[in-house]
Amino acid sequence: MGKSRARRFRRAPFSPAGPEQRRGGEGGPEDEPAAELLEKLQHPSAEVREYACASISKLLQQKHVIPAFLQRDVVRCLGPLLMDHSLAVRETAAGALRNLSACGGFEVCDDMVTKDIMTPLVALLKECSTGLDTNQLSPKKCREMNKNYIEDIANEAINLLWNVWDWNLEQYRNCLLSTLHRIHDPFECNNTAVSIFNKEGCLEAVLHYMKKFSTNVDLAISVANCLQAVTEDNPDLLSSFNVSAQHVLETVMLCPESTMKHILLRTLIAGTIWNIKDTIPPGSLGSMVNAILKIFSESLAIDAGETIIRMNEAEKNRLKLAAEPETEENMSDVRDNCVLSEDDDMEEIPKGKVKRENDISDLLPSDKWELKEVTALLMAQQTALEIIVNMCCSEDPSDDEWEELSSSDESDLFMENSYNEGGGLLMSPLCLSDEVNSAFLNNLIPKKILEKTAFPNSVALDICMHNPSWKPLIKKLNAVQCRALTCLHSILLVSDVDCLGGASALQSLAQHLSQLVFSKTELPTDTEFLEAITSALRALLQTMASKNISQCMTSEQLLALCEAGIHSSNASVRVNVVSILGISGSVLAKGQDTAETLKMIGKFLLEVAMKESSLVVAGEALDALFDVFADGKEAEKAAVQIKLLPALKEFQPVFKMRMRKEGKGQYSTDQLCVLDNVKMNLRRFIAYQETLGKTPA
Repeated sequence: MGKSRARRFRRAPFSPAGPEQRRGGEGGPEDEPAAELLEKLQHPSAEVREYACASISKLLQQKHVIPAFLQRDVVRCLGPLLMDHSLAVRETAAGALRNLSACGGFEVCDDMVTKDIMTPLVALLKECSTGLDTNQLSPKKCREMNKNYIEDIANEAINLLWNVWDWNLEQYRNCLLSTLHRIHDPFECNNTAVSIFNKEGCLEAVLHYMKKFSTNVDLAISVANCLQAVTEDNPDLLSSFNVSAQHVLETVMLCPESTMKHILLRTLIAGTIWNIKDTIPPGSLGSMVNAILKIFSESLAIDAGETIIRMNEAEKNRLKLAAEPETEENMSDVRDNCVLSEDDDMEEIPKGKVKRENDISDLLPSDKWELKEVTALLMAQQTALEIIVNMCCSEDPSDDEWEELSSSDESDLFMENSYNEGGGLLMSPLCLSDEVNSAFLNNLIPKKILEKTAFPNSVALDICMHNPSWKPLIKKLNAVQCRALTCLHSILLVSDVDCLGGASALQSLAQHLSQLVFSKTELPTDTEFLEAITSALRALLQTMASKNISQCMTSEQLLALCEAGIHSSNASVRVNVVSILGISGSVLAKGQDTAETLKMIGKFLLEVAMKESSLVVAGEALDALFDVFADGKEAEKAAVQIKLLPALKEFQPVFKMRMRKEGKGQYSTDQLCVLDNVKMNLRRFIAYQETLGKTPA
């Protein structure tokens, strides 16, 4: 059914702040502490209000207690405290709301916006911005407390803004791009947070915080995360990025600091500049793209496995030196305070329609600076890869393109368009601009991406496995590998074969991907990895087939992979493996003595088409059958032996009936357009087979 679509990535919101995320309730029913603590928010003592906010913040990390607080209108209770006369209360109130937004998901964030959380939040952001350079506390008192309240409050407020913004924006995108059960009108989705941010001039305040990057990199990273999210798909904000605003971003990009946190900061700012590329003068576009990809290249060039080994050794040495004057009892207390359990670190944020991953960097104790550095590096590499994927995507077909798609019968038209893996959303043809393509090659981006597709360093994995506080890095290492595979898939779709190194380079790449799949005794079962590797294989085999480059995977390997993939719960994986069989089968059909293999492929695809619960996957299987048995003596022989024509003639009315019954209720207009094309091609393919005189007597 055409090329696989290059997946786009979205920024995820912050995870809850605080030292832990416990699942179990402690201290009795949830209602009692909720009522008592919310009452204390009105106490005349600032210390009591601060204590209540901090306690609520901790409780809100337990998702099961959130309903009890929502029933007592926690948003309207905490909201006014964002402007409390006590700075400590402001900070803890913002932290509590941040946790509520992170753990509550879209429904809670939507409710927060409805209850006007944006009014005090915007006021707080602006006031903090104004007071940033003229701190309300004296320098002496700040030094005594080892704390800058204004910047810390700003950090919490920025994180809260990011959560509220991103959950609402994600839901808005899901409404616009929903491919299943179109229940919501896109304009019913709450984009109030977006409008308020744009109209209230929040960008100026946020950029003012960014100017503190040289002295407070953590605040700058929070701002950069927020900026990358807020600039994505927000054309109304572009006019606010004047020369002064762009200068702030450029200054950060040119920061020479080499710590992992600064690498993450530059990566996020580079992503923001890519989002606002329409504001860049055409004459500067090439240099801008090159600067962005240079930052990504520098980030990806760092070996994360070696960094883990080095940083872990540095941590051991630091703790060893610190232990010398300490008693064993004191060190036991330190360890107890520093180590986070795996369950705490790995707890998921409530899921929307898009998978979201936790950022644990701000949950780590302050003395875990080595772990924070590694975490920042992995976040930078994952972010860079996600943005590169987005740079390869073109997802705004013109009205003329849509009209052509809707009216054309020809399957070739669909072969020239991208297809959303498992979702079925048609995309415009993928291609790289000259500026991006040139910058990709100048900065060795394809080479860096390929290096990241390898399995993580085994020594680094062993370190993480045996260190509870480092164990969550395993998930991040695997995420980088999966993003690299998705990135590879996107580049294969948009790049010319010569730019990729020619036929020999593609064959080597095929061997590399095969080794990733078959190097272990059992085939991979992790859904994210399986989706990423099958997407990359699909794009690679498709490119090789179009250029008549011989393929390196054996028929047995292909069938084994497809047998494993077709049972995946992920529709994208099932679409990919079916397409892979179709591509490989069409190549085999041109060869000699391949009828037996074609029979196995044909039987497999027929079974998928007839038994698959998803019409999208069934349609892909039919399309693959058309490709495999379109031409060639071996294909004709195999088609007769598996009784392909009678099977398709019998299945044709079933497929039509399924489209009538299931189509409008479960699939989008775009998917139905593709499926309607498959239906017409099925009729034509049957007619073609009949002309070959293959109808049984």
